[in-house]
Amino acid sequence: MKARQILIFVLASAAWAGNNAAVRPQILRISPTSGAEGTRVEISGTNLKDASAVAFGKSEAIFRVVSAEKLIAIVPNRTDSAIITVITPLGLASSPFSFAVLSDPRIPDEVKFRAGYVNDPRPADFTSVQLWGIAIADARVGGYGGATVEISWTQLSCRADGKDVVLNEDSGRLRGGLFRRYPWFGINDHEPMPMDYDHANGAVILHVGQRPDKVWHFWGASPRPALPPGKLEGCTVKAHLRISQGALVQLGMDYWKNPTVEYAQGNSHEAGASNWYFPSESWQEAVFTDIGGPHF
Repeated sequence: MKARQILIFVLASAAWAGNNAAVRPQILRISPTSGAEGTRVEISGTNLKDASAVAFGKSEAIFRVVSAEKLIAIVPNRTDSAIITVITPLGLASSPFSFAVLSDPRIPDEVKFRAGYVNDPRPADFTSVQLWGIAIADARVGGYGGATVEISWTQLSCRADGKDVVLNEDSGRLRGGLFRRYPWFGINDHEPMPMDYDHANGAVILHVGQRPDKVWHFWGASPRPALPPGKLEGCTVKAHLRISQGALVQLGMDYWKNPTVEYAQGNSHEAGASNWYFPSESWQEAVFTDIGGPHF
């Protein structure tokens, strides 16, 4: 439902809702009350079960209904501080105050999600998993043309029946491609991702500053492994890396239905992504996990 449709619905339902205050939806609390784009917001109230749309101001949000008293919404990209609106067949509910959008100014505007998140639990018929990462240059930083990301190893593990099982551990190896940045992953076309190798540190070097117009999208060098047997709690991905000035990195993970098909609609399910990692003179460990995190 787009902004114009939301407005039309509001006007059409106003008179009806005025005479049906007992069943009209209400928003009583939002938590947190502020955060970056991509933040998960818990909306508590009454009569929210059949919500058909959630908007932050004029921006429609992705959301999930938890119960008649609660739903979870994701702060949309490029959203200013605004009142939250929930639309249901019983009428419209508005938050008692605006959600304050406090995006990290170090993250460029075009990035899809500025904060880490955990997505819906994987579908039952998804049987494999793969680590991925995103590296970009920040053209607002002086000398960004020399920006690099060095990655010495990646690791993928999963927890089943209470035990952690390492499925992939790759040193000095990556796969990946250069994808469109404007708009963000706008068309799923890409070109090969150039890589250098630092023998002293056993690391792959991504010269992100040489192509600031692209998203440097990398993933594990090993084939997608099968999920371990047993009751799966979730998985964790790690990368040991060094980020120079003018570069940023985000780490994430996908579950896959078919372990060998590279990409097909409905074949991958994004588990989520980490917060962004920023430049440091020292090596650091980037981590994302969907174990015990705030699920959507």
